[in-house]
Amino acid sequence: MSKLNLTSPLTFEPIFMERMWGGRRLESEFGKKLPPQKRIGESWEIVDRPEAQSVVANGPLRGKTLHDLWTQDRGEIFGDLPDASRFPLLVKLLDAHEKLSLQVHPPEEVASKLGGEPKTEFWYIVAAEPGAELYLGFRESITRDQFEKTLHDGTAADHVHKIRVKAGDAAFLPSGRLHALGAGNLLIEVQQNSDTTYRVFDWNRVDSKGKQRQLHVDQALQCIDFTDVRPRLLHREGELLLRDNLFEIRKWNLDSPREIAPRGQLAIVCCLTGSVHCADVDLTPGEFFLIPAQLQDRQLQARTDGTSLLRVTIPQASGFL
Repeated sequence: MSKLNLTSPLTFEPIFMERMWGGRRLESEFGKKLPPQKRIGESWEIVDRPEAQSVVANGPLRGKTLHDLWTQDRGEIFGDLPDASRFPLLVKLLDAHEKLSLQVHPPEEVASKLGGEPKTEFWYIVAAEPGAELYLGFRESITRDQFEKTLHDGTAADHVHKIRVKAGDAAFLPSGRLHALGAGNLLIEVQQNSDTTYRVFDWNRVDSKGKQRQLHVDQALQCIDFTDVRPRLLHREGELLLRDNLFEIRKWNLDSPREIAPRGQLAIVCCLTGSVHCADVDLTPGEFFLIPAQLQDRQLQARTDGTSLLRVTIPQASGFL
């Protein structure tokens, strides 16, 4: 019997991040209550970082932070996950009203040398305006010296691989992959718990004072995988979108009641369409909950026809279930 008396999935208060490239679609599409007159680019939905903490919004654990739960109730809520100082994932919504800078996140072996954190990501496109693109990897083989030259002469954009996307597309961004999110994309991001980004090119943009954004060219050049030519979007195999050593992501069309995961395994659910019900909690599109490992009522039900969701799980210390 759980000493926590876990009776329902955990929902968290979103944390809104103002970004120069952000917009207002998290409000218009998902009903998020955004601060007025601000360009909100990100909603951090599940996060355990020194500078940002998810706070439980419902039930007897209301008001506790994700880090409180990670340090005090690890087994009951998170199951047999590999030991770490913090919850290993960061889950966000992103609204790119304008395109983001061309950037890279460091692989593990480079991150420690540069004083950063490794970061691998997954993107699921919830909505995309006509013509919306992702920038992933290179169009053709290129050396580090050749690419560095394009940064100096302002032509780096000519060498980036562009992919036209639509709602339902998904991409994997292993650390080291050069990338940028194009304008008009609304997406779900599941990533390693890291906030290290090295901007290498910002499309020659300047602010109102004619100043360019700060770049991190030296660090980025040490991280970029220059053999990453013309990568593709993820190809879905049945329900499976991605299986990695950091996380597994499946898309479910919830046609009938279904157990989210075996007892003892944590899962994160994001509602894509319709409405998802578990125990005494309902989700609508753009909302998330975390199913604790020891929650007894683990059955998901659709409140409406056409309900779909993303299911995120983390490999356990003993391997995949």
